Amino acid sequence: MVSERSLEVLKAIVRDYVASREPVGSKTIVERHAFGVSAATIRNDMAQLEDEQLIAAPHTSSGRVPTDKGYRVFVDHLAGARPLSSAQRHAIETFLGAPNDLDEVLGRTVRLLSQLTNQVALVQYPSMVRARVQHIELVRLGDNRLMVVLITDTARVEQRVVETDVALDEGSLIELRTVVNGASVGLLLQDVSTALRAVPQQIRPDAQPLAGVVVATLIEQVAANRQDRLVMAGAANLAKSEQDFSGGLFPVLEAIEEQVTLLRLFGEMQIDDGVAARIGVENAEYGLDATSIVAGGYLAGGELARLGVLGPTRMDYGTNMAAVRAVARYLSKLLGEH
Repeated sequence: MVSERSLEVLKAIVRDYVASREPVGSKTIVERHAFGVSAATIRNDMAQLEDEQLIAAPHTSSGRVPTDKGYRVFVDHLAGARPLSSAQRHAIETFLGAPNDLDEVLGRTVRLLSQLTNQVALVQYPSMVRARVQHIELVRLGDNRLMVVLITDTARVEQRVVETDVALDEGSLIELRTVVNGASVGLLLQDVSTALRAVPQQIRPDAQPLAGVVVATLIEQVAANRQDRLVMAGAANLAKSEQDFSGGLFPVLEAIEEQVTLLRLFGEMQIDDGVAARIGVENAEYGLDATSIVAGGYLAGGELARLGVLGPTRMDYGTNMAAVRAVARYLSKLLGEH
């Protein structure tokens, strides 16, 4: 157990260390913060924190730096999400804007979140368990080129360009478009493949080869939409904090390339009050013990998905938590409206 003042000293150490990357000593705390006590008293508080393994000395006769346990206490009890400035809130509304489709808005989201936090930004695509087919469009691009567009009620737009040996004519495309939409619109993605396989038998014989190509393409598109995946941005930000990763950047870069690993980690995080954090050693089993992750949840089509930022344990938790919470709320609102 540590005193209330010692916890305030921990808060000062975390914030000063995050800002300067330099170990923090008692003299510095007295000079920068209005505790109204002597440096000797602050040293006693720091001794309490060290006994509780909340801070540590990286070198003999140096100041102190937060441990992973210290960051955890800071996040759970002391950090407080810093309110975003009006300029930051305006940037969220302006940069995201009205989406044309889910791919575009999630791409904008990770770029914005990375810019707000200077960390690696991650957004999980919403699960398509409850997504339904809203429309299928077939667009002739040439004599043997066709674009197949699948649109769901969760704003997901998936398009594929198909090269085919089958001659394309508008009459066949109109008939096929009508039959395909009649067979699939309103169905859950998990059910639509079965319905689509019956389409070629409903088309006149000379158009069945084209129907087979379109159905095969649509089944691939449905499968792609049902897979969990992430979009990310800002990996270059890791280079700015390379010295914070004692084992080097390679293990971190290798881990974030494994989307399955990050999706599992996201799935295990309990999101309370709109935001959660996993710090340092808590991520060891994923090869990310030198990193922290701040995550929140957003809603799309009634499905909950995660978004967040990843960076070194020496990060500005208050600002990052506020940015993740604000972007998640705005994204839920945006996708709910569109």
